[in-house]
Amino acid sequence: MYLTFLLLPCLGAMSAGFFGRKIGVTGAHIITTTCLAISAILSIVAFYEVVLCHSPVTIHLGNWLHSEVLTVSWTFTFDTLSMSIITTVLVISSLVHLYSIDYMSADPHNQRFFSYLSLFTFFMVVLVSGDNYFVLFVGWEFIAVCSYLLINFWFTIIEANKSAMQSFIVNRVGDMSLSISFLAIVFLFGNVDFSTVFSLAPLMNESALTIIGLLLLFGSMGKSAQIGLNTWLPTAMAGPTPVSSLIHSATLVSAGVYVLLRSSPLLEYSSTALIAITWIGSITAFFAASTGLFQNDLKRVIAFSTCSQMGYLFLACGLSQYNTALFHLVNHAFFKALLFLSAGAVLHATFDQQDQRRLGGFLPLLPFTYTAILIGSLSLMAVPFMTGFYSKDLILELAFSQYVFHGSIAYWFGSISAGLTAFYSFRLISMTFLSYPNSPKKVYESAHDAAIFAMIPMTVLSILAIFFGYIGRDLFVGMGTDFAANSLFIHPSHISLIEAEVMPTLFKLLPSIITCSSAFLAFYLYHYGAGFLNAAIQSTLGYNMYKFFNGKYYIEVLYNTYLIPASLGLGYVVSKQLDRGLIEQLFGYGLSTNLRNTSSTMSKLDDGFIPSYAIYFALSTIVLTIVLVSPFFLV
Repeated sequence: MYLTFLLLPCLGAMSAGFFGRKIGVTGAHIITTTCLAISAILSIVAFYEVVLCHSPVTIHLGNWLHSEVLTVSWTFTFDTLSMSIITTVLVISSLVHLYSIDYMSADPHNQRFFSYLSLFTFFMVVLVSGDNYFVLFVGWEFIAVCSYLLINFWFTIIEANKSAMQSFIVNRVGDMSLSISFLAIVFLFGNVDFSTVFSLAPLMNESALTIIGLLLLFGSMGKSAQIGLNTWLPTAMAGPTPVSSLIHSATLVSAGVYVLLRSSPLLEYSSTALIAITWIGSITAFFAASTGLFQNDLKRVIAFSTCSQMGYLFLACGLSQYNTALFHLVNHAFFKALLFLSAGAVLHATFDQQDQRRLGGFLPLLPFTYTAILIGSLSLMAVPFMTGFYSKDLILELAFSQYVFHGSIAYWFGSISAGLTAFYSFRLISMTFLSYPNSPKKVYESAHDAAIFAMIPMTVLSILAIFFGYIGRDLFVGMGTDFAANSLFIHPSHISLIEAEVMPTLFKLLPSIITCSSAFLAFYLYHYGAGFLNAAIQSTLGYNMYKFFNGKYYIEVLYNTYLIPASLGLGYVVSKQLDRGLIEQLFGYGLSTNLRNTSSTMSKLDDGFIPSYAIYFALSTIVLTIVLVSPFFLV
């Protein structure tokens, strides 16, 4: 069963990719979607067996590398952590496949799209289920390749080419750090198997573990779009909306968080690495939330909310609350997939108009889509009793209950970010559905809700976005739950769930108060405060603030102005003066020239005259005699 749901997405991808012309568009739809649906059902059964019945499974397929000091095997482990993420990935991917049948119906390359989508899912499952860091790295690299292919699916569009390249290159920066961390793990532990590495971690030097933890952090920052390496995430919107839904919910951005969750036995013995993770997550949550505040692109606003939520997940990992991070990862996947699929329904109804300023007044025409995007936004905002509330507010409570400086910083950054999230979520709803109509008349005449193939996934995700948090809370983060078993490790001195339960009521309710106040403020300003907004934007301070946040803190400007030219200049100097200059003169051109000249000189000694050969023999005899006899005179 386990290998079946692991390999079925690959089978579907191969069928649609290699035999797409034979099976046709409908055949590709049926085969890939059926394979994913069967995998999702089997994963739910496996979730019951592994998680609820506490029966983890390990499957060994064979050795990959076998040397004297290192053995790497093709082994897959299905424990609580991996099955929680695998089930989420397969359920969402099967729903996205179903949604894509309608969304991509007019595209002439359906077989290629569904092949890439299934392959993407397959390698994400490989990444999560691998039993050692090298198998994890195989999945890690191939999901980057699949994301490149999917973002660049419409490869005749220049913007899609540039977005895919940016995504690939920025991820390479993090991958370099991750590769070095794996080499450091081999050097320190002599192995890459999770069981071996984690059992030896308590005995190792803390400085070495800190270096490994920081390298893992930097590698995870690339995939999960943390501040500094976040530039690829908003531009990844160039791909089809189902791609954005899958990337932002359960696959690519979740991979970085998964590495931190899986490496918890390493991170727990390095307080420096944990503090760094907390700071990075806190700053990213605030940075992304404030940046999304004044974005006008519908999908880009949701993309920055993904970046902000990844900051919350890093924040939770830095506070050693791995089970809460896992809970929020699963919750976030459901409501973020819902938000992107709903945004895709809006785009289809409005001839792919993504600028919120050119939308408005679609509530009577798109009531189902409005309901879905409202549910997703409320869950994203962590409105009480929605799915996001049960994990996001718990993260903030656990941050406050640490009673250390970085915990307090995380609480306040997280609380302010929650308010900003509520503001831009209601801004999106108001500008798209509730405000004055700003689209051409033709758009309103043809606007309609999505077809049944799109409504079914949105309905399922809406139900999960409302009820899953309540249903899964006691299982994932309940008091005394043994849900995580051995897949996650929290040092006993880092457990603070009791303190979070008895913290002051005001600080417990403050995030919800800020969220509701910000949502009301956004609703009021974008319905009754147009004059105030115009006056604020036209003022010097308001204009500069709008330009700063809309420009994403000018991080890309700094990169393009200073970092990239300096890097290219350094690369040119290294290539021309060091590599093709000094090294080539000494070892390439110089060595070959000297050998050629020496051999040419030696060849002249062979002149074909017998007297010359006699001289050579006599000289050789004298030299050999001296060498053999000299030890007797030296004694």
